[in-house]
Amino acid sequence: MAGEKNAGLLLLDFWVSPFGQRCRIALAEKGLPYEYVEENIMAVKSDRLLRSNPVYKQIPVLLHDGRTFIESLIILQYLDEFFPDTHPLLPADPYERAHARFWADYVDKKVYGSGSKMYTEPQMQTNKEMVEILKTLEGELAEKEFFGGEHGFGFVDVALIPFTAWFESFDKYWGIKVAEVAPKLVAWAARCLERESVSNSLYSPQKVYEFAGMMRKDFGNE
Repeated sequence: MAGEKNAGLLLLDFWVSPFGQRCRIALAEKGLPYEYVEENIMAVKSDRLLRSNPVYKQIPVLLHDGRTFIESLIILQYLDEFFPDTHPLLPADPYERAHARFWADYVDKKVYGSGSKMYTEPQMQTNKEMVEILKTLEGELAEKEFFGGEHGFGFVDVALIPFTAWFESFDKYWGIKVAEVAPKLVAWAARCLERESVSNSLYSPQKVYEFAGMMRKDFGNE
């Protein structure tokens, strides 16, 4: 029974992590109760985190009945497979599933890969690569309400939406006005934020900007 499967879900996470936010959104979309444990990864990592993820030593980590799952996109796919009866995130068609996985991987490699430079770049100059990334994502979204298309809010939406809280930082650090570069993407983000699963999982762009400033100081860039 679904109620029995719900037992024993625990998420090790860090408040501002877009990867952890993905897991929180997915759990909420599927209506799965779980225990949340905040990990202060900026200080001393807990023994439980180090035991659960000895390879990367990072969050998020999902524990389910004593079994450990790491890497946010893998966690999302596991939740989808183990709890198939509540809001499937991936479509049933194999081609469409592969297509969704491609774009979720694009988010990790491109949005995070390029966006995280705002922590490490000593000089703030326009990130032209990010402008092209945003335009590419808007091209994939096209006229769809969500990236899931006829399937609605799904895998790619969950993968990308946490990074929209970075948009304000892109403007302040790089002068990228996302509303001008990718207006459809901004409208999509607003639709996503109407969902409780999203609004309850994301922090304000201002909090993210403050965190980015702290990270820049840690890297010696402020």
